[in-house]
Amino acid sequence: MTEKKPINVARAFLDTNIFVYLYSETELNKSVRVSSVISAYQRIVSTQVLNEFCNVCIRKMNYPVPFVKRAIEEICEMCEFFEVNDLTIVKALDVHEKYRYAYYDSLIIASALEHECQYLLSEDMSDGQVIEERLTIRNIFADGYLSKN
Repeated sequence: MTEKKPINVARAFLDTNIFVYLYSETELNKSVRVSSVISAYQRIVSTQVLNEFCNVCIRKMNYPVPFVKRAIEEICEMCEFFEVNDLTIVKALDVHEKYRYAYYDSLIIASALEHECQYLLSEDMSDGQVIEERLTIRNIFADGYLSKN
């Protein structure tokens, strides 16, 4: 799964926890679910997500740095990658103020909006919530997720 999806496929921004499960050695069922679900989308990721992923891998999962480096390379091969910028930060503050998400979650939402994603795949946010009438948050681990697609 190292190829990016064609333009006509729905764009999905992937939250950090999606990658944590993809590379998990203990949550094998969730790893399989992530792998099968994300292949259906054009995948988008930001510097924020990659940094959070590195932090979780090193601090919580105790993965060696070479493993984390290879995972980052793989993620960048399978996803469209971009840097968070000043406009993203301002949009995140607007999202925080309007939807009351924590700032870093708001930054992820703002990133997804900025890059015209139809979906934000995350385990931690409100499944089914629509942001700005164009971005739907989806928890791929929620009961009934597969029947919604």
